Amino acid sequence: MSELTFEEQLENGDIEIPSILPVLPLKETVIFPQSVSPLAIGQERSVKLVDDVVAGEQRVLALVTSKNDEVEQPGWDDLYEIGTAAVVHKMIRVPDGSLRILVQGIGRIRLERPVQDEPYLVGEFSEIPDVVEETPELEALIRSVQNEFGRLISLVPYLPAELELAAANVEDPSALSHLVASTLRLKVEEKQRLLEEPDVAARLRELLGILGRELEVVELGTKIQSQVQSEMEKGQREFFLRQQLKAIQDELGEGDEQQAEINELREQIEAKNLPEDARKAVDRELARLEKLPPAAAEYGVIRTYVDWILSLPWTETTEDNLDLEHAREILDEDHYDLEKVKERILEYLAVSKLKNDLSGPILCFVGPPGVGKTSLGQSIARTTGRKFVRISVGGVRDEAEIRGHRRTYIGAMPGTIIRSLRDAESKNPVLLIDEIDKMGADFRGDPASAMLEVLDPEQNKNFRDHYLDLPFDLSKVLFICTANQLETIPGPLLDRMDVIQLSGYTEDEKLGIARKYLVPKQLEAHGLTDEQLEIGDEALRVVIREYTREAGVRNLERRIADLCRKTAREIAEGRAEKVEVDEERARTWLGTRRFPADPRKRTADPGVATGLAYTPVGGDVLFIEATAYPGKGKLTITGQLGDVMKESAQAALSWVRAHSQELGVEKDWFAEHDVHIHVPAGAVPKDGPSAGITIATAIASLVRNEPVDEDVGMTGEITLTGQVLPIGGLREKVLAAQRYGLKRIVIPRDNQPDLEELPEETREELDFFPVDSISEVFEVAFGKGKPARPRAAASGERQAALPSV
Repeated sequence: MSELTFEEQLENGDIEIPSILPVLPLKETVIFPQSVSPLAIGQERSVKLVDDVVAGEQRVLALVTSKNDEVEQPGWDDLYEIGTAAVVHKMIRVPDGSLRILVQGIGRIRLERPVQDEPYLVGEFSEIPDVVEETPELEALIRSVQNEFGRLISLVPYLPAELELAAANVEDPSALSHLVASTLRLKVEEKQRLLEEPDVAARLRELLGILGRELEVVELGTKIQSQVQSEMEKGQREFFLRQQLKAIQDELGEGDEQQAEINELREQIEAKNLPEDARKAVDRELARLEKLPPAAAEYGVIRTYVDWILSLPWTETTEDNLDLEHAREILDEDHYDLEKVKERILEYLAVSKLKNDLSGPILCFVGPPGVGKTSLGQSIARTTGRKFVRISVGGVRDEAEIRGHRRTYIGAMPGTIIRSLRDAESKNPVLLIDEIDKMGADFRGDPASAMLEVLDPEQNKNFRDHYLDLPFDLSKVLFICTANQLETIPGPLLDRMDVIQLSGYTEDEKLGIARKYLVPKQLEAHGLTDEQLEIGDEALRVVIREYTREAGVRNLERRIADLCRKTAREIAEGRAEKVEVDEERARTWLGTRRFPADPRKRTADPGVATGLAYTPVGGDVLFIEATAYPGKGKLTITGQLGDVMKESAQAALSWVRAHSQELGVEKDWFAEHDVHIHVPAGAVPKDGPSAGITIATAIASLVRNEPVDEDVGMTGEITLTGQVLPIGGLREKVLAAQRYGLKRIVIPRDNQPDLEELPEETREELDFFPVDSISEVFEVAFGKGKPARPRAAASGERQAALPSV
């Protein structure tokens, strides 16, 4: 029988691997047995090696992978020990001198020893047989590898589908492992590790892990690709729909107009230096606006919201002028007297100048109407060079008026604070909150509680309006509040304010205000000049005394306006070219006097005493009347009095009854008579304890049948032991007494320091009698015009003439 040729041995797989083999180093690749791979040969020694192998009979060589790909000509130390014996099937010579060969692995071999290094590497190798143990586990591994490999082929585009069929038809587990390992894109280290593993079961187990990992990576990549594709399709679909919508809008004549509006808003947003929160909100709303047709109901809501954000002064401010001399000139120019108030404002500005920051406590001007509270706020704005805005919160009962309405409501808009800043066009205006004592509360919330955040310097840095739903910095705003009384301002709100009291004006102060401000203002308002109308000081005093009786000057301004109108008619009709108003003409033009010149006749009868009261519109005089008639000692109180005043009347009556013998009253007089106490002006509510000594004096006057001196006014709270306790509002009460023509004023001794706050002319004109007990009150009240204390002269003489004052 003849010997088989090499091709026949190769076809039958019976090629014997020689022990001495030339070594072809490989870079970045591993050839497995039973696999066919093309190789490119470029190195000179490798080309000679291939030429010699192809020229030989067996055409077998050793393919060993290099450990380091960067080595140009690997030596023995640079190669792995285990490689693959392979047969060269075909060789093609390329014109550049390199070769292309097709090799087929035929067995796993191990390097035993180097044989030669030149002209190429030659070594002695031994064959490594596969270790195969037929077990159910091996069968399970074969099937698992086939299934996983099939799944991977279906997901990976670089693996042809025929491989799945080929792998399914391979029965030899070793051949299956070589087929799978050679077709996967693995790292060189992983392929070399699979090549070096002789145990087929272990090799398949490792391959199964690699396949699981590759499947996970491929599935994740497929998922990501699917998502990207879906997003691209969605974007393309939206683009297509937008193009259709644009075409429809162009056909209707709407597209260009809407896009122009959107572009205009975008330009405004870019030009506006918005904070980060506001910029995010407006960009988000603009993106929504772009997707809506103009006819949608939501379109107008979003457009209005964006307009509000763009109209607010997020960063716009005005530069402060903290020149104190300039401030003093402005305050003196705008207001007559009010020295203490002006000093307080200048102190405030001085502190701000040192801090270089016009922020701090919230100023609250408290006083009667018409004394200049609002105009002081305007003067502060004019002094500092800031914008001035005024809001009135009198009668506000809805909390949303302060914080705004949420956008879910139809017709929602920001609150009055944000609206006023929009009008000011500045982040740091002077914001005057008028009539803060007249806020109310009902089922819609408590606006005074909402105002707590606005007026707290520690909280208003991030004031959040319900409509905007964005933080807005109010810390740079100079808040000024005005009120007529403090009693109705909630305690927590009052605690946030620095209160500055403004009192009513004296007659001389009113005269100065009229001469300096009111008359020129009304002359201009009525088209008159100084040459056409001259109002004398005595005429103005007549107007002040007989036609106005108020703490402020509003009614005085109205009466001056009456005189100007009369003059305007005289000149317009040609009856006069110049009018001089004296006392007689003032009375003729203004008509019957509104207030009697001398109201003291009210105390001519016993049982009447003159008390002093404090009201939100200033001080006032009360005439407390007492009368008696046969009865059983019952007390009747009328005049719309509050509970506190009724209790004061009861305490006063109890003291008089307890001391009836000292007053010269018969023992059983109170048991046989009922007492009726009445305070006229019954339509006006009255309350407070300060009328206690007045009621006691009226009762004492009644039981003693002795009238109270006509020029005495009094104020003070009484106790059951006859002590006189201090009261509030003394300045307003004293100024009211001066307006009514009273001369002697009885006050509690504890209120004696308050006299220093009175105007100099008032202290000179009136006598003050500080008292500790009701007995001292009676000494003054029933003194028959004889002062029980020396008259107090100027303030410098008071300590000598009246030690107790």
